[in-house]
Amino acid sequence: SYAVTSVYLRSSLQVEIWLLPPYYPNVTLVFKCCDIFSEQLSQYGEMTTVFLGKKPSIILNTIELAKEALVQNASSFSGRPPLPLLIWVTEGYGIVMATFGHSWRQQRRFALHTLRNFGLGKKSVEERVTEESSYLVPEMLKSEGKPFDPQHAIQNAVSNIICSIVFGDRFDYDNKRFAYLLEIAKESIIQSGSLIGQVFNLLPIIKHFPGPHQNAEELKAFIREAVKTHRETLDPDSPRDFIDAYLLEIEKSNEDSTFHENNMVMSVSDLFLAGADTTATTIRWGLIFLTQNPDVHKQCHEEIVRVLGYDRLPSMDDRDKLPYTYATVHEIQRCANIAPSGVLHETTQPTKLRGYDIPKGTAIFASLTAILTDKEHWKYPDTFNPENFLDDNGHFFKPESFLPFSLGPRVCLGETLAKMELFLFVTSLLQRIRFSWPPGAKWPDMNGIVSLVRSPEPFNIICHSRGSKE
Repeated sequence: SYAVTSVYLRSSLQVEIWLLPPYYPNVTLVFKCCDIFSEQLSQYGEMTTVFLGKKPSIILNTIELAKEALVQNASSFSGRPPLPLLIWVTEGYGIVMATFGHSWRQQRRFALHTLRNFGLGKKSVEERVTEESSYLVPEMLKSEGKPFDPQHAIQNAVSNIICSIVFGDRFDYDNKRFAYLLEIAKESIIQSGSLIGQVFNLLPIIKHFPGPHQNAEELKAFIREAVKTHRETLDPDSPRDFIDAYLLEIEKSNEDSTFHENNMVMSVSDLFLAGADTTATTIRWGLIFLTQNPDVHKQCHEEIVRVLGYDRLPSMDDRDKLPYTYATVHEIQRCANIAPSGVLHETTQPTKLRGYDIPKGTAIFASLTAILTDKEHWKYPDTFNPENFLDDNGHFFKPESFLPFSLGPRVCLGETLAKMELFLFVTSLLQRIRFSWPPGAKWPDMNGIVSLVRSPEPFNIICHSRGSKE
């Protein structure tokens, strides 16, 4: 049941890897290949073919090539592969993993329009993030001076923002049912790219048996319950949130419409998963980088206090006044690199790239690992240094190779929200809290846990309150 996979570089170099299973792209292995071989890949060429069993996958290693494929030839490179696990979970519905076609276009267009109507990119959502940060800081300080795992508090805070838009409400940090939901959501993401996910792709029949692969069904059940409650209390003249807006769209749908409850459940699931785990994971990586680099930690805090003091909460208008802090937030994203190969693409038709013939159905990865550490585009590609985002005058600037949200038609739906959350949450935390590593505790493996999202190993951290008397 095993197959030999060969990683072909454009020179004569060839590396052989044993791989399970043979017939579907092993996402986790490709992520690890991108991490392990990123330096060699850039040395031997901008395109790399990884044969997973008999199925080729192409890795794009430069920003120029990624743009050519995903932007200039988007219609040919914006498909999604038919992985059995994802087909079972999504049934082909939703946005993130949906086939590039009519349904995907309708769902994405509606989601973007509706999210904007409910404040995405506007002051109203910014105020929600600012308010949530006023809950997060005291929650983090409940264990002041003692080592604790910050994962739940951070994930709850970030999740509350997308929940307020999608479900119309936030959840308290001690809500056990919501804590359980966050746990199964995180496990779903990890398992999708784990050995369990790969075995499922090989033997889809296991969907009929109990096990951790059933987590996705629990999340969908939670969403269906919320939809039922919304339907019973719906006011057509005053939609409260994304679910209300979707229910109203279903009522006016026609034969050409793709709006129905199954698509709604998966679209809400996509928004929840994409809007909760990824940003929370980036902030957790940020705490590690900041404790490893106390000089950066100190300089950010001094800049924040100089501009805001200890009591005024940050706003997005403060970005230009906080160039070093803003650069640090971007450097956290670059080094966290939570999606080493982005989300898997597939060619929708036979096409060409740089003179090479690429068949329909070829898996395509943009190696964000290679792009975010390209020595030609970064001053300090291999170290954590906010100077990567500062010019010679200390002003913030964003290099072209900074694309943690990918690019093209499949660019992350929640990019605007994530940028806002990262800046406001990180700035608020650094304003009021000094973080330190527990004495004698080992640093986590900085390779992290590689799955669909590259997350840090569980860790404890110590919080110290800051204030005007400091």
